[in-house]
Amino acid sequence: MSRTHPSAAEARNSLPPRLGAMVAALTLTGIIGALTQTLVIPIVPLLPQLLDAKASDTAWAITATLLCGAVATPVAGRLGDMYGKRRMLLLGIYLMLVGSVICALSDSLAPMIVGRASQGLAAGVVPLGVSIMREVLPAEKLPAAMSAMVGSLGVGAALGLPVSAVMVDNFDWHVLFWVSAVLSAVSAGLVVLLVPESRARTGGRFDLTGTAGMALGLVCLLLAVSKGHDWGWGSGTVLSLFAAAVIVLPLWGWFQLRTPQPLVDLRTNARPQILLTNLAALALGLVLFSMNMALPQLLQMPEATGYGLGRSLIVTGLVMAPQGLVMMAVSPYGARITKSKGPKVTLMIGSAIVAVGYLITMVMMSGIWQVIVASCIVAAGVGFAYGALPALIMEAVPVSETAAANGLNALMRSIGTTVSSAVAGLILAHMTTDFNGVHIPTENGLRAVLALGVGAGVLTFTFASLIPRRAPAEVPASAEPAAAEAAGAE
Repeated sequence: MSRTHPSAAEARNSLPPRLGAMVAALTLTGIIGALTQTLVIPIVPLLPQLLDAKASDTAWAITATLLCGAVATPVAGRLGDMYGKRRMLLLGIYLMLVGSVICALSDSLAPMIVGRASQGLAAGVVPLGVSIMREVLPAEKLPAAMSAMVGSLGVGAALGLPVSAVMVDNFDWHVLFWVSAVLSAVSAGLVVLLVPESRARTGGRFDLTGTAGMALGLVCLLLAVSKGHDWGWGSGTVLSLFAAAVIVLPLWGWFQLRTPQPLVDLRTNARPQILLTNLAALALGLVLFSMNMALPQLLQMPEATGYGLGRSLIVTGLVMAPQGLVMMAVSPYGARITKSKGPKVTLMIGSAIVAVGYLITMVMMSGIWQVIVASCIVAAGVGFAYGALPALIMEAVPVSETAAANGLNALMRSIGTTVSSAVAGLILAHMTTDFNGVHIPTENGLRAVLALGVGAGVLTFTFASLIPRRAPAEVPASAEPAAAEAAGAE
């Protein structure tokens, strides 16, 4: 007989070993995905020499990943709802593996860009993992598992910088991508062995026209935002890209409202809970990048500037690494608040901590211990807030639309991060001082970027406070067979 959720007695027990292993496998997949994205950061300044190309061209090794990830995330979610979330998760991991191998074998720009684009296509692994958890896990265990899955983004991103810096200092740079390939293979094996396929499917026909329109609009928008500083905000290319985005995206929305099986159900996403949650995700996307833009520069600037801390890349990575561990450590506490008070309260608490943390960071910039403490406060707030977003989304959508809705929410975070990068870059480019003939950001410039984080935290809190209150949704009955199968397969 089917039930909507386990009994109270069952809820008090820990997860069956098989389900616990599944959660661990999905969380590790999220960590590996984020780690793969950040491993390349230490070699970005070296790419022109390593690939015998201009710096403006090698920047596409980052831009290609960003653009492909933005497009792939909502598409992977929709395909997961239609054809199976585990299937699309594995496809994403395989693309990450193939991209890593291509980069590991490359010595010129073209294959590097192809490989990085392939890695970007795996950006949907975390939303897909969260969606699988919704179908398989008991309702009482879902908040903690989701928080751990979303927190994996912070862990992977934080560990990527010190790990890759150490590897680049001691090995050939190609080793970075061979390590990424091995980790991707391990992730794929764990998913095959431990993660069940989803049973809830929407079926229907995939919206190719809507996908093409969304891809064109997003690429124009994000390319203009990410390249505006390099190409010139008033240049014909950037203005043309913005104009194209302004034309294409409304036309895409008009088409989505009129097609019977749209890529993105705009009517569903216009509901107050989903709309405000996505706006909160957009604002939250501004948060983490502001810190990652300002603090590494502060740590690596010469002490002779009067405010720089003069540390190496490896030390900088080690100083930033605790952020990810804090995000993962606070996730169980965020899950408890979500279970008792609801995800809206968790998001409000997290965004308030973020705003306060950035204020503290603005005045605690004179020593390494201060940077660690202040950045960890911000990371704690991000950990609370990130874990609440998928819970809010899943309260408002049926299980058959979970992956698509989570994918769109992740896309909004990605857009926020891209906008944050552009605004922070603009601030740091204009608030500079001459140091031995080199223009470097001023101390006030760094503080201005941190002030962006304060504003983003306040904006996230505002959106969160407007989200309508509602009782947490129960796990649908359709999830029970998958849970029983996963637990009984032990």
